[in-house]
Amino acid sequence: MSELIALEQLSYSRPNGKICAEQLDFNLSGGDRIAITGSNGCGKSTLLQLIMGLLPADKGNVRLFGESCYSKNRLDEAKFRQYRTRIGLVFQDPDDQLFCPTVIDDVCFGPLNQGFSVIEARQKAIAILSQLGIGDLTECVSYQLSGGQKRLVALATVLVMEPEALLLDEPTNDLDQENKQRLLEILHDCQLPMIIVSHDKQFRSELVSQEYCLQQGRLVPVSTANIEGASMNQEAVQVGGGA
Repeated sequence: MSELIALEQLSYSRPNGKICAEQLDFNLSGGDRIAITGSNGCGKSTLLQLIMGLLPADKGNVRLFGESCYSKNRLDEAKFRQYRTRIGLVFQDPDDQLFCPTVIDDVCFGPLNQGFSVIEARQKAIAILSQLGIGDLTECVSYQLSGGQKRLVALATVLVMEPEALLLDEPTNDLDQENKQRLLEILHDCQLPMIIVSHDKQFRSELVSQEYCLQQGRLVPVSTANIEGASMNQEAVQVGGGA
């Protein structure tokens, strides 16, 4: 399978000195579905932001679709901008993703920026909202939605752009059991490679074949049985591509 995302010896520490990535090697190829868990504040969301070029790494490189997005150890914003529409990131807080007056405006925003006409963008938005089973929310005011509704609309704003891979940050937050099941069905059906950051053990187990714990800046492979356990003292290895 072709390589979509690769982190090469990537290191990043927060201003307070907290290590989020330490010489991290990682790759996501077509067909991969990888889950990442870990303690609160360990850097899981930060890792997704590093992949998207929303934060500059201290050292190392990010390759997207085979092309380096760092030049002389500096983030190349033009390169990242070129590939961001091909990788869909759903933020942990949907309020960070929904900023337009209505749901249809939020979902149209991406296609309009891709160059689609207003009519085309609206058609695409209505289609994806219907596909996700939330067509009744089309004209609703975004900020008045429930937490679960916002999360599904945020996913719609990403899927409408037809990405080639998904990055999902705690996608089951605020979802009741019915909407969680709906989300599972949606993600099964879309058949995209994805990285899922989640504490939801059952959700992870139904979607992915590889699970890792982010610990002290390293991704440590762990079994479904002990992923929440205290014994995490396994050797960190390169992740993805059948690792």
